[in-house]
Amino acid sequence: MIKNTLLALCLMIFCGMAFGRLVKRIKLPNVTGYLLAGLMLGPSITGLISQESLEGFSLISNVALGFIAFSIGNEFKLSYFRRMGRAPIVIAVLESLAAVVLVLIGLLLAGFSLPFSLVLSAISAATAPAATVMVIKQYRAKGPMTETLLSVVAIDDATTLIYFSLCVAIANAIEGRGLSVGQLVLEPVIEILGGLAVGAVLGFIMSIPMKFFKKQGNRLSLVVGFIFLGVALSQLVGFSSLLLLMAMGAVFCNMSPDSDTQDINRICDDFTPPLYMLFFVVSGADLKLAVLPSIGLVGVLFIGLRIVGKIAGTYAGAAMCGSSPVVRKYLGLGLLPMAGVAIGLSLVAEGSVPQYAETIRAVVLCSTLVFELIGPGVSKLGLVKAGEIVEEPRKPKRASA
Repeated sequence: MIKNTLLALCLMIFCGMAFGRLVKRIKLPNVTGYLLAGLMLGPSITGLISQESLEGFSLISNVALGFIAFSIGNEFKLSYFRRMGRAPIVIAVLESLAAVVLVLIGLLLAGFSLPFSLVLSAISAATAPAATVMVIKQYRAKGPMTETLLSVVAIDDATTLIYFSLCVAIANAIEGRGLSVGQLVLEPVIEILGGLAVGAVLGFIMSIPMKFFKKQGNRLSLVVGFIFLGVALSQLVGFSSLLLLMAMGAVFCNMSPDSDTQDINRICDDFTPPLYMLFFVVSGADLKLAVLPSIGLVGVLFIGLRIVGKIAGTYAGAAMCGSSPVVRKYLGLGLLPMAGVAIGLSLVAEGSVPQYAETIRAVVLCSTLVFELIGPGVSKLGLVKAGEIVEEPRKPKRASA
């Protein structure tokens, strides 16, 4: 077990690079390699990185998610939404809802109780944007499906919070704890609108000093400072950091000239690779193989029906909005990764249905393991099928002298 923090970080970076190169040989995204490197270093296999150390690395995860959310929001030009119309919103609502409904029906038919089924099915709506965004960045994917995918994974966080709040409130009522107006309406509305409002204010404020600081070092310092501030505020007031930072990025890009937005994107792309690598290595180290045998039928139903729901709901939403056949067929493949939001919701669920807390936690952790390992590869497959990733040709071997 490594107790020195810098030595642990060094090992995580080197192992992440090595595993990233290994999986690239079998045409999988680097993200998969980073997760495998973390799994190898974490408590589940070698134990070189202890659980206590992982808890200390939560700062890395929070900051990395902040950069990812900001970069997603930075794509949300008003001109983009005028061009895309209502499609991203409709797709996000339906793909989340379809996952919730299918998992709920499957669990009820299998004989599980309604409160348990409601809470667990609501968690199935969550999608982790980090892995999908990293795949898009690695392969420089571009096209209508990529644009729609970025929008949907951003909106998905809001729809998940709404569905989860509704399901937990109904479960509380069934369990005799009352169905308050606050639980049903006010709490999710306050969390969503509050996060968007705070993020919008920060984005406006951030655009002001950017007019006066033109050097890359100064601009990077401003971006890092505002992202730190956004993450800190989200933790202090209990808002979603993903929604807050996405709103900050969206307002900033619409308040700034295109040249400034592109400059900030380029600066962030140069700064964030080691941060993202550490984030996924830490995520992989936190995956627990020991939970696999404990999930049984409920885990199989959760994983299988969530996949069907995400893909079917995406197809229905895209068809309703008249999206292209490519978007209908393959967009759902980019929505399978599941990580931090789902784990966070599972912790919240422990207070609502404590008698099912252990099972819910085990199912969510196991599903995270599965979806984080297969999700990046499946996301890449969808983008390849859509024709928005062009595989780099192999370099010809030099002839021997």
